[in-house]
Amino acid sequence: MLAVFVLYMVATVVIAWWYSRGARTHREFVLGGGRFSGTALALSERATGESAWLLLGLTGHAYADGLSTIWVALGCVIGIFFIWMVMAGRLREETERTGAMTVSSLLARRFPGAEKPIALLSAGIVIFFFMLYIAAQFSGSGKVLQQTFGLDPFWGIVIASVVVTIYCGLGGFIAVVVTDVFQALLMIFTLVAFPVIAFLAAGSHGLDFAAAFRDAGPSYLSLTGGKTGGAAVILVFSGLSWALGYTGQPQLLTRMMAIRNEADVKRAVRVATIWTLLAYTGAILVGMMGVAFVRSGLVGGGVTTLPDAEKILPAMVASLVNPILAGVLLSGVISAMMSTASSEVTVSSASFSEDVVAHLRKKAATPKGMLLLNQAATLAAGAIAIVLALTMRDTVYSLVSYAWSGIGSSFGPALILLLFWKRLSRAGVFASLITGTVATVVWKTFLEQPTGVSERLASYVLSFAMALAFSLLFPEKGDRRSSAAGPVLTPTGPPS
Repeated sequence: MLAVFVLYMVATVVIAWWYSRGARTHREFVLGGGRFSGTALALSERATGESAWLLLGLTGHAYADGLSTIWVALGCVIGIFFIWMVMAGRLREETERTGAMTVSSLLARRFPGAEKPIALLSAGIVIFFFMLYIAAQFSGSGKVLQQTFGLDPFWGIVIASVVVTIYCGLGGFIAVVVTDVFQALLMIFTLVAFPVIAFLAAGSHGLDFAAAFRDAGPSYLSLTGGKTGGAAVILVFSGLSWALGYTGQPQLLTRMMAIRNEADVKRAVRVATIWTLLAYTGAILVGMMGVAFVRSGLVGGGVTTLPDAEKILPAMVASLVNPILAGVLLSGVISAMMSTASSEVTVSSASFSEDVVAHLRKKAATPKGMLLLNQAATLAAGAIAIVLALTMRDTVYSLVSYAWSGIGSSFGPALILLLFWKRLSRAGVFASLITGTVATVVWKTFLEQPTGVSERLASYVLSFAMALAFSLLFPEKGDRRSSAAGPVLTPTGPPS
């Protein structure tokens, strides 16, 4: 199993190096330079979107809480479908029209005269929340390697993070996409093949899933986790609120910005849809089947329940299959973390170079200088995330939820309005960015527990409302239409 895992790590770096060799421009490092097909970008986006959160966080959530996890999964599926079917085409058009290479610059270039403050603010938000997001992925790798090989989490975090940082530095966006395709195939193999393997293993050992679910408690098979009334409604909407964050995730939306033409968009939609349905079904099945395996003693060494629910998938892999196949499946789990972390590292470095340095320096840098700056920023982002992963004690699920909310609530409303509402103003953009960030921090810290409402839902609604209100109160010059008519969401149409 260790040999297969080491082979996977080496193959990842070799693939990244091979496809990244030769002369590279700054635009290739940041956005790929139009090299990739819709299929490759869809697989890259799915590998990036489904991080340690899917293979550790969601499987652990299903293992611990049962059928009520379906609302989280459904929220994610709705969000994925929305960004591909509704936003992808318009994002590609806006990128082509503006020449932007980051989501931050896409917002900034719409409002001449406000490019610098919008770019600096949005870059600060991206870097702050992405450091937490990357740390969650590195922390997840430590959990997997500890559960599988008994490796100290410190070394698990260091190994995965060093490999990610190396191949990101080698080729930026190009290296990330080609490794993402490889990793997406491994991930989907794990999430499709392993539920089948687990089901066959359960049959050979005579496990009774129905009995195990009953023993797990009366709420395990309840769609609302045993809650009723207002508490049940809050649970459902909190789960579905994961959909909102997808509309503002730069690490996902840059894949759509990089698509070459409309035909590639349609192809990417099909690939992303099929991948998503298979992956989420597999994750829920693995988590819930884990209850029967742990209670039977086949997984977990005789404990009645795992002390860390997020280790259910690696624990099952290590216990139920032969070492070679376990190594392949384990590589699929690690792939989820590495693909997401690598994308976030490159987005963070691009935000620093494109949206911070480029706006602060008085003299424009040469293309080679910008390329070197991006590579240095990539190494710095990886180093900071390693430190955070080693010092923070939150669960992968909690860290991802927090970062997801902060990024999604800050950028999501602004991007939706940018693409579909002609009256978005620079004041509305600032309102979206500031409200999303502040509301996430305040709600998570002080209001989530007493209200039961997740920060993902509350901060997004507040941010969207403020973006609308400030756009109407402080419209762009030449757009002084009365706000009495209210916001009319209409497509802006293709760029001229």
